Amino acid sequence: MTPDKQGRCPGVIVIHEWWGLNDQIQSIATKWQQEGFVALVPDLYHGKVIPIDKPAEAEAAVKQLDFPKAVQELAGAIAFLRDQPRCNGKVTVTGYCMGGALALAVATMVPRLAAVVSFYGLPPGADWSKLDAPILGHFAKIDDWVTADAVKQTQEAIAKHGRTMETHVYDAKHAFCNDHRPDVYDAKACAQAWQRTLAFVRDHSA
Repeated sequence: MTPDKQGRCPGVIVIHEWWGLNDQIQSIATKWQQEGFVALVPDLYHGKVIPIDKPAEAEAAVKQLDFPKAVQELAGAIAFLRDQPRCNGKVTVTGYCMGGALALAVATMVPRLAAVVSFYGLPPGADWSKLDAPILGHFAKIDDWVTADAVKQTQEAIAKHGRTMETHVYDAKHAFCNDHRPDVYDAKACAQAWQRTLAFVRDHSA
């Protein structure tokens, strides 16, 4: 993004997966910075990082996470980023898996977001009547966590309130953008999702 006359750029909040704030998520924030955004990555686990090869421990961490408190922390991060002198006040929220679900949850609770992008994550019980941000969702055909039916039901629920969620489904597995996991990483799908995300966020941050 090109800075405005005051040298300010749009901001992006990146929400981590159930592994915590690891190197892979930090690398995504760096990509946003390289594209001219001011990026912030809140640590919802407060310093705890779970190794990629310990999914049972990660699943336990998600179950222990206080989601309402996490949403409050994310709302605080958004307010903090909006107030930064390098940020023009337009903030996008994006996340992966658990982070994708939280990104959408935040979208129903924090007004005036520039855009929201979820990667293979959906929140349970969201009040879509409070949604006022443009939404983009990236999902996988092979996914036991976020099924095609769940995506369809979410789209229909959002539509009932006069909103839409632009959705793309990839012939890939859940977590296909995690290049630290060769068992699921799909370079082609990830690159396509990234380009679509950039275009979407730039369009709504201009």
